[in-house]
Amino acid sequence: MSDKKYPTGGEFLLSETAPADVFTPEDFNETQRMFATTVDGFVEKYYQPLMEEIEYQGNTKLGKDLLKEAGPMGLLMADIPEPYGGMGSDKATIMLISEKISAAGSFAVTHGAQSGIGTLPIVYFGTDEQKQEYLPRLATGELISCYALTEPGSGSDALAAATTAVLTKDGKHYILNGAKQYITNAGYADIVILFAKIDGEKFTGFIVDLTSDGVTIGPEEKKMGIKGSSTCPIILEDVKVPVGNLLGEIGKGHHIAFNILNVGRFKLGASTVGGAKLAMVSALPYTKQRKQFGQPLCEFGLIRRKIAQVAATTFAAESMVYRTAGLLDVAIATLDKNDPTYDRKSIGQVEEFGIECSMIKVFASEACALAAEECLQMLGGYGYCQEYPLERIYRDERINRIFEGTNEINRMLVPGMIMKKALKGELPLLQAAMQVAEEMTGLPSFTEPGEPGYLEAEGDTVANMKKVVLAVLGLAAQKFGAGLKEQQGVLADCADIIMETYASESALLRTLKRAAAEGEEAAAGMADMTRLYVHDALDRVAVLARNVLADTVDGDELRTYQAALRRLSKQDGVPRSKLHDRIAERQITAEEYSVQA
Repeated sequence: MSDKKYPTGGEFLLSETAPADVFTPEDFNETQRMFATTVDGFVEKYYQPLMEEIEYQGNTKLGKDLLKEAGPMGLLMADIPEPYGGMGSDKATIMLISEKISAAGSFAVTHGAQSGIGTLPIVYFGTDEQKQEYLPRLATGELISCYALTEPGSGSDALAAATTAVLTKDGKHYILNGAKQYITNAGYADIVILFAKIDGEKFTGFIVDLTSDGVTIGPEEKKMGIKGSSTCPIILEDVKVPVGNLLGEIGKGHHIAFNILNVGRFKLGASTVGGAKLAMVSALPYTKQRKQFGQPLCEFGLIRRKIAQVAATTFAAESMVYRTAGLLDVAIATLDKNDPTYDRKSIGQVEEFGIECSMIKVFASEACALAAEECLQMLGGYGYCQEYPLERIYRDERINRIFEGTNEINRMLVPGMIMKKALKGELPLLQAAMQVAEEMTGLPSFTEPGEPGYLEAEGDTVANMKKVVLAVLGLAAQKFGAGLKEQQGVLADCADIIMETYASESALLRTLKRAAAEGEEAAAGMADMTRLYVHDALDRVAVLARNVLADTVDGDELRTYQAALRRLSKQDGVPRSKLHDRIAERQITAEEYSVQA
């Protein structure tokens, strides 16, 4: 194990976390809450009056106007260090901004491209001269940026990029040629963070002025959703870029690209939590007003089930997102802010939690999809019509499972990064897996458990989920060796087991923290959602683990492991209808997502 004094990515699988050590939304300080209020105010004052024109008429140019309004309000500078005109906010604040700005529909994408992927490569990898030149103007919205990685022939396989850069004979410029595709904000951006291969080989980042000769911005894409965001191709024909605009190191562009994707993933996790909440706000009042067969929709059992499932899944996603924010902030807080390489080292700390960043991106985007799906269904035919916001929310959310690396790619990354850490000795995963394997293949315990305490059964369930993760991942690594990376079905199932474990534990720890601080009665709403989510998650884990085992071993070995899996996944039933009723009633009363008792 590493000798670091702070947690590292994936460590949650191997150790118990104290509830007091987890950051939750209940821990927001006054400054963070004021920031949330500022974002709410921006959405109401500037976005809402333009919503029809942005979202339904597809006026992408208004995104530029809104960025100009957002800059002076401080909404573009949270990620930018104070010496360069920003606020240098912590990750919890940055995630909260991302969650709140999601209420601005297409503009949330515009905002993310400016304040995130269009700015952070310079924050983390730029020279001091580049930071002085660009960051203060990016912070205010005077300068608008975008990020160009995807090409017509390369998406998830970013290193297959065909755009080239060749140094001129006088050594003063690079000549860039190629095409980039699906570039958010390209229709009105001033600069672009762009990747090209020097001499056709060395993948490298550049800051490119979009007013340069040879740059052509293609037409706006006609998209299914997020219609108010600008999405255009960028074509480069013999574009001269000063050597001083090379970003980072030659041939190390992948460090920039992949690290910025990690940041994009944790921000997207937060924004999709906001999207799930928005779907609930858009549906719950309707279920109270609309009557069928003489009673409001919200009194029907299957509607209440939908509301409860969406609320519990959103609660798990929200708990994961802000737990991850806390982990990032704890790790970054160990760095010396006066260190000239502080910014570069801080992105290294984010990289340590690439596992968690991928998990919250996948889990929260799929929680948002569930919310959009079920909330639209609650409205029936009305939900399918533009008169109601769920029609747009349903279309808009779909891109989240493609942004920042597809969910399929991120599923491959989660177990891959865990195994990489294990092989490097950063996580003693293989040793722990061997211990669990011995336990699973040995004689079972016949000790009868006593009456469980407060959420003790859920705690035991989470502990068993961790054992399942270690067993199936360790067994797969042993059986397939280096060939494991080719077993995509096994890896995807392992990833889902790991995500369900992280989600369940995050919800549980948040609830226990609330109960310890304010009493079990105050945490009753959270406890109901935790019980429902954890119970259902274990059933899903059992199916996934059974699939992995069947894909990995056979014969007596398979039967032995399946018998052990049945012991680990055994649980008593919970009164689901009663849980659904209680959870739904709280949401219906609040007319929004609520964790209150």
